[in-house]
Amino acid sequence: MAVRLMRDGEHDFVLLERASELGGTWRDNTYPGCRCDVPSHLYSFSFAPNPRWSSTFSAQAEILDYLRDVAERFGALEHVRFDCRLDGARWDEEGSRWSLDTSQGPMTAEVLVSGQGALSEPKLPDIPGLESFEGKLFHSARWDHGHDLGGERVAVIGTGASAIQFVPRIQPQVERLHVYQRTPPWVVPHPNRPIKDFERALYGRLPIAQRAMRAAIYWARETLVVQFRNRGMRRLATKLALRQLEQQVPDPELRKRLTPSYEIGCKRILPTDEWYPALMKPNVEVITDAIREIRGRSVVTADGGEREVDTIILGTGFHVTDIPIAGAIRGREGATLAELWDGSPSAYKGTAVAGFPNLFFLVGPNTALGHSSIVFMIEAQVEYVAGALRAMRRRGVRRVEVRERAQSVYNRELERLTQGTVWVTGGCASYYIDRNGRNAALWPYFTWPFRQRTREFDEDAYALGVSAPMRAPATA
Repeated sequence: MAVRLMRDGEHDFVLLERASELGGTWRDNTYPGCRCDVPSHLYSFSFAPNPRWSSTFSAQAEILDYLRDVAERFGALEHVRFDCRLDGARWDEEGSRWSLDTSQGPMTAEVLVSGQGALSEPKLPDIPGLESFEGKLFHSARWDHGHDLGGERVAVIGTGASAIQFVPRIQPQVERLHVYQRTPPWVVPHPNRPIKDFERALYGRLPIAQRAMRAAIYWARETLVVQFRNRGMRRLATKLALRQLEQQVPDPELRKRLTPSYEIGCKRILPTDEWYPALMKPNVEVITDAIREIRGRSVVTADGGEREVDTIILGTGFHVTDIPIAGAIRGREGATLAELWDGSPSAYKGTAVAGFPNLFFLVGPNTALGHSSIVFMIEAQVEYVAGALRAMRRRGVRRVEVRERAQSVYNRELERLTQGTVWVTGGCASYYIDRNGRNAALWPYFTWPFRQRTREFDEDAYALGVSAPMRAPATA
C-alpha cells in the first residue's frame, strides 16, 4: 500500500507498526522449520520479483529478508512509525476524519487503511488449568528460542500448519514428545526443491523468464479451486494423501488415528514429507483423547491419563474470523465493527464496510485463500483502494462510504458461491467458518474474477460527499 501511494504521488501518510521491526507473520513466527506453503515466485510482490529465492517454497528467514529489502528499496521505511500500537479509532462525522488513539498519542487521518493481517493474533486454547502450568509454556508464534528443549518432556497441543513443521524439528532434541491431536489434518507430499544456480542466473538476467514462471504457477494453482467445489475432483487428492499416509505409517492403529474423517480441503491441506515419519519415532506419542485439564506439571486427558511434561507448546492457530482489531474501530453510528458484525465479519469486496466511511481493509473478510497466494489478493485490494483515493481527489470530496445495499448484494453472491463447496459441506470445523456458521474468511472462487472486480473503483456503489481537499491516509 505504501509503495502504491508513493507511486501515485502521495507522500503524506504514516504506517503504524506495533512492533519494533517490520515483517508481520514472518517476523513473529520463527519456530523451527517455518516455511511458506505457497510457491516463492507467487508469494512475492509482482512489482518486486526476487530472482534469488533459494528454493521453490521459501523459509521464514528468507521471506523476512525479502520484505525488509522491498521496504528499504522502495522507500517505505521512512513512513513507518515503529512501536506504535493502534488502541482505538473513531470516525468523527463533523470533521470527516478518523480520530486515532495510539500508544504514541492521539492522531487524526482522513483515510484509514487496516492492514492487520489474518494470522497476527495467536489463539490460546480454553483448557482448565492452562494458566497454572508451572513449566515452560509458549505459543508457536511466540517461540522461546532461549529455552532449551534438549532432554525435556514436551507436550504439543494442536496439529495444524505450524505443528507439522516444528514437530519434526524438535523431535530429535526432546526426551519425550506428546502430540495432542483433536482432529487429524489432511497431509500431501511437499513439492519443495532447491532452485538451481542456472535458474537464478536466468531470472536475474532475463526477468521475463521469472514472470513467465510466476504466471505458470498462478494458473496451475487456480485449477485447484475445482477440487474445493467438486467432490469428484477431490478423489485424486484424497488418494494421493491416503497413499502417503499408508506408505509412511505402517502401524495400522496409528494410521487409523491419523486418518481424517472429513473431506480433504475442508480444513487447510498441509504439504509435508516429514510429519508422519516424525510421529513414527519411538519417543513420540500421538494422543487423541481430549485434554481435560492442565496441572502444575502434567496434562490430564478425558480418559484419566496423566502425562508429566516440562514444556507445553501451543500450535493452536490464530484469531481469524474474530478479528481482534474490529473491537477497536468505531464507525459513524458509534458502534464498533465487532458489534456490527456480531461474530460474522463481512465487507464489500473484502475492503469496505457500510457505516465506516474512509475505512479500507487489506486482507479483509472473505479474501483469504485455500489454494493460491494472499499476495495476489492484497495487490488487487491495493489497486482498489488506490482507485478510491483517486476518485476522492477527482471529485474533491473528503468522504467515501460503501452503500449498505451494495454490500448486501455482494455478500449474498458470496453465500451463493460458497454453497456446495467443501468448506461448508466437508464435515469439519475450521477457522474459515465463523461462530455463526458462515464462511467469513475465504474467497470461494477463482482469484482472477476478484482481480477483475477490484481493477476499477465502482463509484456507483458508494456515497461520496463533503467537499474539501483531501489530505493524508494512514495505515495501521
